[in-house]
Amino acid sequence: MPTLHDSFSLRRTYPCTRERLFAALSDPALKQRWYADTTMEVQHFETNFRIGGQDSQRYVLRPGTPFPGVVLENEGRFEDIVAGERIVVATSMAFGGRRISTSLLTFETQDAADGSTLTFTHQAVFYEGADGPEMRRGGWEAILDALGRSLLS
Repeated sequence: MPTLHDSFSLRRTYPCTRERLFAALSDPALKQRWYADTTMEVQHFETNFRIGGQDSQRYVLRPGTPFPGVVLENEGRFEDIVAGERIVVATSMAFGGRRISTSLLTFETQDAADGSTLTFTHQAVFYEGADGPEMRRGGWEAILDALGRSLLS
């Protein structure tokens, strides 16, 4: 299978200040509350939030998922950070020990009349055995919904 390239953007408005939204994106303890899905057990979660800093996670899929016991790993590097405004991360994902994609993730925050707005852009190349663009978009929609729930608590 040849590689597949894809890009999409998602936009969400949250009922909180931009500072609170940016903190949820950048503070490792706050990020871990929303970034991991309940279908996965977190084995490793490390974020060194600075330009050039590493961002890595390791999860094991729980029983009841289509792939129980399979390990999902993300290894990334922060490429750009503008406090309160933008975070750019280059990341690669492995599933079951096999690299399936490399992505550039951009999080941009803005003030909104009723809170703050996040524009998330995902640019990726998918390799053999990858989940593909539709599943990845659906995954990020769920992750951003979880971010919204975490901002309400």
